[in-house]
Amino acid sequence: MRDSMERPVSRPTLASYSKTAARRGRTALHRQVHRIEFLLTMNKRILAVALALSLAFAGPVYAQTAISKRAREIHNSAIVVDTHADTPQRFLDENYDIGSTDPKDYGHISLDKAKAGNLGAEFFSIWVEPETNQGHFARHTLDLIDSVYEQAARHPDRMMMAFSVDDIERAHREHKLAALLGIEGGHSIENDVRLLRDFYRLGVRYMTLSWSNTNEWADSSGDINNPKIEHHNGLTDGGKQIVLEMNRLGMLIDISHVADKTFYDAIAVTKAPVIASHSSARALTNHPRNMTDDMLRAVAKNGGVVQVNFYNAFIDETYRKAAEAQAKDRDAAVKAYTDKCKAEGKTVTYLDADRIEREWAAKIPRPPLNSLIDHIDHIAKVAGIDHVGLGSDFDGVSGATPVGIDSAADLPKITQALLDRGYSADDIRKILGGNLLRVFREAEQISREMQASK
Repeated sequence: MRDSMERPVSRPTLASYSKTAARRGRTALHRQVHRIEFLLTMNKRILAVALALSLAFAGPVYAQTAISKRAREIHNSAIVVDTHADTPQRFLDENYDIGSTDPKDYGHISLDKAKAGNLGAEFFSIWVEPETNQGHFARHTLDLIDSVYEQAARHPDRMMMAFSVDDIERAHREHKLAALLGIEGGHSIENDVRLLRDFYRLGVRYMTLSWSNTNEWADSSGDINNPKIEHHNGLTDGGKQIVLEMNRLGMLIDISHVADKTFYDAIAVTKAPVIASHSSARALTNHPRNMTDDMLRAVAKNGGVVQVNFYNAFIDETYRKAAEAQAKDRDAAVKAYTDKCKAEGKTVTYLDADRIEREWAAKIPRPPLNSLIDHIDHIAKVAGIDHVGLGSDFDGVSGATPVGIDSAADLPKITQALLDRGYSADDIRKILGGNLLRVFREAEQISREMQASK
């Protein structure tokens, strides 16, 4: 490169030596400056190319800012268990692959994100939308269950189906994501205890007694004030028998979504600890999906655990009021879209409504991470440190999670926030998953005892 830039210089005479030498000095100096500038420019280009190549081949990078070494050590030493993710809707309706490395993917859950956040076990929600699946609740339940199995089969080196605490611990040792199943809504069993048993055999390890709709045997908080809905004053006698059969099978009783009376009926009947798979504290955010302090104390007395929901409207009162204020217009927008699709003969999926709801959610400022931590802190103080955990509702809240929690990769931020509030390492590990594993193991033991007594 240098040869093409330099021009030949004729030999000077003695008389012109001084003048020529000075000129040569200046020329040499200029050439040296140009060389340095050229090398600096090339070095910058080389570094830029190297950086681009490293990012291209390394896959997505999930930032873990402001996580101290101590917080990282505590987080990575825990089996982190999340008890609610709606990702199966994406598996089924979107053909989403949990192994996706797309850095632009909007979802909360992928294998890379789970690994970055040290997520050890995920209960995938088997939720059947009751309006669009009338007449075939059980069939759609089976479709969603199958979608989770298919993901595990597609990624056997990174993910495995799990059906017990022992399975979760084995997955942790093998550095795989433990995939578990939880039915969200008792309508899935179509009022048939034999279907309940079949779903257990297929791997379902918890069932939410109701979703937002009251079913034939359990009242829901979602429609408890709707006079057009026939209610039961909690659990029917048949509903109480379903609770006992779940105890016998070893299926966790999930009391998220249920009406308050249904909750107290379930607590009175169950022989095993219960879980609230994705609920928060009503004292802080006045939503009927959340639990009162009396309910929190009842869960503690029962030995159960409340898994805190990350949804903004359940953890921040300002956000809840803003979401409530836009609800009429938001619901009208969803209805207009679905009506249009139906008129055109198109099938409407959960993801269609989710897209519109994301647009509306984006209009409300996200609350800070502290709002979520406040709920964990409140439940720990009211119910006790042994009775609180994580139930994110990932992929089920139209992206409406607090600032800093954009996916499972951000779970270490919760550990850092708890550490900042003075929680010990042992207590943090309980919140991250230890409490849920204890309740799960107790339910397994009670199941063995009930089956042995018959």
